[in-house]
Amino acid sequence: MIEQQRRVTTHVTTSRSPVGFERRRIGLWTVVHLVRRQREYLLLPLAVILFLGAWELIVRLGHYPPFILPTPGRVYAKLVSVLSDGLLWWHIRITLAEILGGLVLGLTTAIVLGYLLAKSRSLERLISPYIVASQAVPIVALAPLLVIWFGAGQLSKVLVCALTIFFPMLVSVMVGIRSVEPDLVDLMRSLQATRWQMFTMLEVPSALPMLLGGLKVSVTLSVIGAVVGEFVAADRGLGFLINVARGNFDTPLMFVALLTLISIALSLYLLVAMVESVLLRWQR
Repeated sequence: MIEQQRRVTTHVTTSRSPVGFERRRIGLWTVVHLVRRQREYLLLPLAVILFLGAWELIVRLGHYPPFILPTPGRVYAKLVSVLSDGLLWWHIRITLAEILGGLVLGLTTAIVLGYLLAKSRSLERLISPYIVASQAVPIVALAPLLVIWFGAGQLSKVLVCALTIFFPMLVSVMVGIRSVEPDLVDLMRSLQATRWQMFTMLEVPSALPMLLGGLKVSVTLSVIGAVVGEFVAADRGLGFLINVARGNFDTPLMFVALLTLISIALSLYLLVAMVESVLLRWQR
């Protein structure tokens, strides 16, 4: 009996002590921190639910016909329909091939030329006016010329996509390469580093944040470039599907194509963001 009273007294004393209070506070702070982290993950689905609810409410209160503004249910039914017959997958493959081809061509050209311009001021003064002048022409106005010159096939769409992403990536490469600190360049030269060592150990790591930032912009713009090319002249692809839906007043199909394009752009952006989190882990 005396031993039991001693245990109770010890437990009460420990719970009232500063150490016990500190432990409870740390545990409470851990729970609060976990709730905050989970709340960030819950915001996205909550925002989607609110958006769909507002969309449904607007359609019902406005009594809009489906060819003007369909309900989310009609759009979902159309999505299931075009997925089941394979039509949407076929158009997605065509547009995705054009996007990837434009990214490879545009990024390669922009990176090589951007590095040369960043290292040579005289070359920059010679070529920069022509590059800026080419960007003054809207890509929508240039796309018909590319279709005339290179045909209505995928090549013209790839070129439109490459031209759309070329200038943002070019500027990112130039700014990134020129952001290398001169003191570090002098240090590498004092250590007798080779040109390749200077490039791989100093210039690329220093320019990597700007390069990945330009890549995020480029992958988003690549979707726009591919669709613009398909708007001008195409018999396949998501841009062509939007044109067909517009001509037939099939607004649910148009929404399906638009949401698919948004999904492709978001997927490419998140992929670059994942690569950025891995490559720039040393900065954190």
